[in-house]
Amino acid sequence: MSAREAVLSVGEMSVSLPHRLGRVHAVREVSFDVARGETVCIVGESGCGKSMSAMAILNLLPRGAERRAARLSFLGEDLLTAGEKRLRQIRGDRIGVIFQEPLTALNPSLTIGEQLMEVFRRHRPERRGDARARAVDMLGQVGIPNPDERMHQYPHHLSGGLRQRVVIAMALMCEPAMIIADEPTTALDVTIQAQILRLLVDLKDRFGLALLLITHDLAVASRIADRIVVMYGGQVVETAATAEFFARPLHPYARGLLGCLPSVGAGERGRPLQVIPGTVPSLIGDLRGCTFRDRCAEAGPDCEADHIDLRKAGDHGVRCVRANLAEAAR
Repeated sequence: MSAREAVLSVGEMSVSLPHRLGRVHAVREVSFDVARGETVCIVGESGCGKSMSAMAILNLLPRGAERRAARLSFLGEDLLTAGEKRLRQIRGDRIGVIFQEPLTALNPSLTIGEQLMEVFRRHRPERRGDARARAVDMLGQVGIPNPDERMHQYPHHLSGGLRQRVVIAMALMCEPAMIIADEPTTALDVTIQAQILRLLVDLKDRFGLALLLITHDLAVASRIADRIVVMYGGQVVETAATAEFFARPLHPYARGLLGCLPSVGAGERGRPLQVIPGTVPSLIGDLRGCTFRDRCAEAGPDCEADHIDLRKAGDHGVRCVRANLAEAAR
């Protein structure tokens, strides 16, 4: 497989969930690829479908959820036709997952060592004797001091940053080809956040992983992403290489997100930060047109069209009838 060939390929994936008022269209026709050695960041406000899209890849969805897609493949294997038994083999083995909150991702009644070794023994039963050595090695690889001693500790003995490193070690136990990291720096202070992000980038480069990172923080995405995928209302509204995205954002929502970022020395002293007016729309029932139009100063009658496609100029795509794609081609 070449360096730029997709490890994960997602095409027109949608997820809906039951609700007393109708189906919730949490994810709508989402498409993106992640190549070996590449970091793709999915960004957007809470409730825009980022985490649901990531969890849908491995069918880790709430009861009653319906997933469909035109394409969903991992290393050439069709995940849509894979049964639950096969998906359990892939989860934790070929695809590692880092969940948002390490304290709830870890079992409080088991030691760190027991939890790490359990992952390895489940997927490498023929190498049970290697489980402990692998666990100690991975704790060291993610920068946890005295890894041999940590094996006997419980999650509550560790700080938030160390617990997150344990979850990262767990995701790497079976040498996966890809990591899905869902808000891995949530609830951590900024210093620990920076350490975790540097660790993820270092591990991605060291092991040649594909990394799919879910975050609401554009500052985080700007530091580690190769490509940005912006979601709003369950849809991808813009996608581009990171440098291109930050230089020339095309969708009004993407420009609004960037405008909300505080910047030292920018603006008048005492002036309030920019905000995007309004709230994320309901995704229940029939949906048509641009879901951002009620919050968009540029909206017009053409924004209510039944279907608005993601238009592309090279690698830069935008779902907006008023976006100037000529800017992306410069």
